Amino acid sequence: MSIDDLTDQPQGEDESASEPNYRAGFVTFVGRPNVGKSTLTNALVGEKIVITSDKPQTTRRAIRGIVHRPNGQIIIVDTPGIHRPRTLLGQRLNDIVEDVLSDVDVVGFCVPANEPIGPGDRLINEWLDRAPQAKKVALVTKCETVPKPEVAKQLMEIETLRDWDVIIPVSSTEDINLEPLIQELIALFPESPQLYPDDMITEETYSQRVSELIRESALHGVHDELPHSIAVMIEDMFDDEDDDGKRHIYANIYVERESQKGIIIGKNGARLKNVRQFATKAITAISDRRVSLTLHVKVAKDWQRDAKQLGRLGF
Repeated sequence: MSIDDLTDQPQGEDESASEPNYRAGFVTFVGRPNVGKSTLTNALVGEKIVITSDKPQTTRRAIRGIVHRPNGQIIIVDTPGIHRPRTLLGQRLNDIVEDVLSDVDVVGFCVPANEPIGPGDRLINEWLDRAPQAKKVALVTKCETVPKPEVAKQLMEIETLRDWDVIIPVSSTEDINLEPLIQELIALFPESPQLYPDDMITEETYSQRVSELIRESALHGVHDELPHSIAVMIEDMFDDEDDDGKRHIYANIYVERESQKGIIIGKNGARLKNVRQFATKAITAISDRRVSLTLHVKVAKDWQRDAKQLGRLGF
């Protein structure tokens, strides 16, 4: 098999993607933080339903995205990155992953093409044993970032970890192998009636999506431990009475310390203004009317380690 074959087609058994019987099922993508799981979810769904960032632990909930095809339906359960937890929040994020693993039909293990397989990847590979009922698919993500020989090398390396049902390199940004991946996943699912209506792409409510888009905006340009300390709550939302009126959204950005509050607000409020502008644009893109967004920054001391505050913030 040539390098082009390795990077343009999935490896493994050639199960028919044109199966006449309709199939539907659940898949989750697991891997270290920042291996491209959420970006892949958005690319497969065809719309942004999960926020993305280069900061670890950006995803904090199990978010369902739905992919529709004539021969089947894929329900993608996007989960937090598996990691060694240092806080109660971190442990709860790992618990989310473990719960999802027990329920899905297929698990996709994501390893980026531009990073060597390391201890973290091997730990996650061991986690896959907690889902004995699920088919196992290996995905080499970000394959546009390295030459094809490097992709081939990563494919051969990941093949040594276990007996995979499918191994496939993908690129979410360059649309490499996304449709073949969709058809491979459908082929692994059981025969099933359609589980969601054709016009539904996510179970996330509008309020949940707005909250996440605000948090994504706040994550831009922050460093060190601050990303883990940011949480967002929608306090109020209402529309003007006239049909062409604005939607008014009031939200609080929570951090853990006063010093972090100053970072989010910035000098003379400049950074918070940028967060509001960025978030307003993103929220408008998923809305049916113009948006007016008001943000406040508040301190919830050490909320990542406080069970009561975690519950109030939705974790």
